[in-house]
Amino acid sequence: MAEQTAPPESTGAPGAISAGPPGPAAEVRPEKPDAAVVRDALGVGIAVGLSGFAFGVTSAGSGLSLLQTCVLSLLVFTGASQFALVGALAAGGNPYTAAAGAFFLGVRNAFYGLRLSQLLALPRAVRPFAAHWVIDETTAVTLPQPTRRAARIGFTVTGLTLYVLWNLTTLVGALGAEALGDTDAWGLDAASPAVFLALLAPMLRSTTERVTAGLAVLLALTLLPVLPAGVPVLLSALAAPVVLFLMGRAKRGPGTGDEDDAVTQRKKGGRRS
Repeated sequence: MAEQTAPPESTGAPGAISAGPPGPAAEVRPEKPDAAVVRDALGVGIAVGLSGFAFGVTSAGSGLSLLQTCVLSLLVFTGASQFALVGALAAGGNPYTAAAGAFFLGVRNAFYGLRLSQLLALPRAVRPFAAHWVIDETTAVTLPQPTRRAARIGFTVTGLTLYVLWNLTTLVGALGAEALGDTDAWGLDAASPAVFLALLAPMLRSTTERVTAGLAVLLALTLLPVLPAGVPVLLSALAAPVVLFLMGRAKRGPGTGDEDDAVTQRKKGGRRS
């Protein structure tokens, strides 16, 4: 988790979190009871944590040993990246390509950390341990909380519940993979991506976010049949700069560049006179 660069501004309510500067337009959200935060956090942690069983089965089915499977969940602990890694290996992909795809898919957690660091403002000694729990689910529970206390409770309960359950169910899934037989026939590899999409979809509020997500999916599906396993995931990240570039040009409109040049020339002329 990134170090805190600036303390968040107060909204006027005790411990309230504000995304912008204080003032009449600042949003003041009412405090949320601790029990409600814990309930929401447990709901997410339990629902997603149980899908570790699917990872354990999928990982064992792709050829990884019990120890390798459990170490992945203990040390990596980011479901989408773990599924991307074992999925690429199962498809016969190069181990380095598979690892690169999993790594870049997990880079998003670093950006989560930049925001969560400001919201949580944890003691410096705790941050390295908290960074391990900076994932999609803890971020989804923490960000909507109205106060720092609620954010810390949501983050801690979600992270602890999910970490314990994910690792336990990973172990159970890996041990039970042989009893299930053909793991591909069960379609368990789709469980974690389905949960991830369910959490992600409500966060795609703007047109830019929806277009970026749609283009990334289109790129991945188009490139999947023609490129080695793991590479389409890497290249789908190109959707973000492409959409931002096109949206920027659309906002500027045609002829904006010429107008800017004319303004620049007028300013230069004014200085000379």
